[in-house]
Amino acid sequence: MNDTDNVPAPPDPAPASTTAMPPAAYGASRAALWTAVSVLFTDERGRVLLESLDYRDTKLLPGGGMEAGEAPSAALNREVHEELGLTSAFPHCLAVDWVPPTAPGLHPDMRFPGECVFVYDGGTLSSGQIRSLSPPGREVTGVHWVEPALLSEHMASGDARRALAALRARINGSGAAILEDGYPSAPSVLDELQVLRIPRKPQLWPWRTGPVPSELTVIQCWGWIFAPDGRALVLLGEDTGSTCLPGGRPEKADDQDLAAVLARETAEEAQIRIGSPVAVGYLHDDAGSGARVRMAAAFTHCAPVASDPATQQTYSRLLATPEQIAELFDWGPGGREQLAAVHAAREQLGLPAARRQPVTELPRDGGWL
Repeated sequence: MNDTDNVPAPPDPAPASTTAMPPAAYGASRAALWTAVSVLFTDERGRVLLESLDYRDTKLLPGGGMEAGEAPSAALNREVHEELGLTSAFPHCLAVDWVPPTAPGLHPDMRFPGECVFVYDGGTLSSGQIRSLSPPGREVTGVHWVEPALLSEHMASGDARRALAALRARINGSGAAILEDGYPSAPSVLDELQVLRIPRKPQLWPWRTGPVPSELTVIQCWGWIFAPDGRALVLLGEDTGSTCLPGGRPEKADDQDLAAVLARETAEEAQIRIGSPVAVGYLHDDAGSGARVRMAAAFTHCAPVASDPATQQTYSRLLATPEQIAELFDWGPGGREQLAAVHAAREQLGLPAARRQPVTELPRDGGWL
């Protein structure tokens, strides 16, 4: 017999303490929350699609409330088909917004508990898709294309903040923005600088490649100024909130030398020196006999931010892909042709194609990122 055969077994361990709640109590402790979906469509000018409704004074993005047990993607497909007659998939979410229970404009009898709104990317609709839109006339009575800076004139304040934050998130390309009452919890550079806060000036002139004909007068020379990684420079007026490419009007001292115009204006506006530029093309201002020239060049030096001595304007200097820059302007269909010419000029300069990435600001004290 082994000596251990008569050793008594150890007592059972004491039951572990638990904080588990009964299922009914746990369910009752969870906050109730409405859920909804919406979609951000734009046209080729970068304007946002809004719907007018027969039950409210303000407009909304297409979409609506999710039904019990319905997935967000299914809800969005159903709403878009019912409201616009479109059948599509929307794989990319631009923003998720928490709307507080104190949101204004809701009848107290609704006992609104707060809402989570998913905003999906509907992309840019073609002219053919726009013509095919078929709102039912009841509930959704019409569609409208609205300049981003004017969303607050057509929507409730929280809805406008959410739509503009979603549009900035689309341009920024860094994933869905997390919002609380339309305010980003982690603002991007575009949010911090309030890009698209004022209406853009339409620049819908026809795009032309090749040299400027002798019968046209060059009235402006703008530049696509490239960083070594293939991104380009776009300027944001800190007082005006408007975006522009570096450049300006020829002056007598430039002696009709467009490369000199671009070098001077880029140094004055952005405090950046450039290498020898190459031609991109021009916009034919058909309101007169003018040409608005585009050239491309590479950075060679970046100094600290300073005010433009001619205008006293100070600019924030942003780096973005050419496609992101185009989304900040109202160029219309001609923007696609211009981008093709821009990339050809970039290749001529021996620079890489930049991958889409968050927009960044050049250091205000100069130097590179």
